[in-house]
Amino acid sequence: MNIVILGLSITSSWGNGHATTYRALASALASRGHTITFYERDAEWYAQNRDLPDPPYCRARIYGSVAELADRGAADLRAADMVIVGSYVPEGIAVADLVHQTARGLTAFYDIDTPVTLARLPSGQVDYLAPRQIPRYDLYLSFTGGPTLEVLQRTYGSPLARPLYCSVDPQLYFPESMPIRWDLGYLGTYSDDRQPVLTRLMLNAAADARSARFVVAGPQYPDSIAWPANVERVIHLAPSEHRRFYNALRYTLNITRADMVKAGYSPSVRLFEAAACGTPIISDIWEGLDRFFTADTEILISRNARQTVTYLNDISEAERRQIGICARQRVLSAHTALHRAIELESYAAEAGLRPAEKAAS
Repeated sequence: MNIVILGLSITSSWGNGHATTYRALASALASRGHTITFYERDAEWYAQNRDLPDPPYCRARIYGSVAELADRGAADLRAADMVIVGSYVPEGIAVADLVHQTARGLTAFYDIDTPVTLARLPSGQVDYLAPRQIPRYDLYLSFTGGPTLEVLQRTYGSPLARPLYCSVDPQLYFPESMPIRWDLGYLGTYSDDRQPVLTRLMLNAAADARSARFVVAGPQYPDSIAWPANVERVIHLAPSEHRRFYNALRYTLNITRADMVKAGYSPSVRLFEAAACGTPIISDIWEGLDRFFTADTEILISRNARQTVTYLNDISEAERRQIGICARQRVLSAHTALHRAIELESYAAEAGLRPAEKAAS
């Protein structure tokens, strides 16, 4: 297929997880013979931090306004077999209207933030999607599965809502033999709702386990946070450094956004990346987690600092390694970018007419 994606960013991973997802998916789709064109808005934040300005697996196109997109991108939109609009696209409502006026093939909305979208949609606080647009998309691709898919179809009128979870590229994330630098590490941008959980599961654990070494990597953490002496800070870690980061950890910590916990069935890309590296994961708990990993054998669940410290102190090295191995096997069997590309192909077929037939009708 000829696929056009309009997303938040693929050229810059600075302070957003969307780029990682788009890069993995676009690469996998290209490997299966599809042609990908990615349009993103020229935002100052990303313009100053483009760590992949020219992706080798797709054409990256930068536009400055919706009017410019309409002028420069109309031919691509008309020629595409499928047009995908992502969540958090600037002026996404206007972009979607343009897509629905112009595209001749299938149209899809890829919601990388589904619980946030649904929590804010009734009050009109979503500037990238309007309720009236949901029935117009042939597909609603959601980072969240489970009951949320029924809500999208029954309440909002989506003709076809399907899960397209995040994934991992196993060519980029794999075990490496290297010295362990930290006992427990967390990789993630600061957010108000995650910080209390980070404090409960890691920072309080660091205060209780003073001989252990901890690390938090990610931008936008306020200067007001009091970090324990045994917690190291890394301000930003480019995707190219993620694999070595995970491989330098005995364990990694997974923390889920509050809206995602409430909705359930919302795995983070960090889960799959860490697991692909064979790094054992200590995670918070949410409904549907058992659909992705089996507790105790593939992942460890922590509810407080004491449980975290117990895992660090009481699990043997052999057991620790086996948990990582089992998690890696699970991810490679079901959660690679190639799996997602094949799923997207199947959803496109499920949506009805082949794109070429729809374009000609």
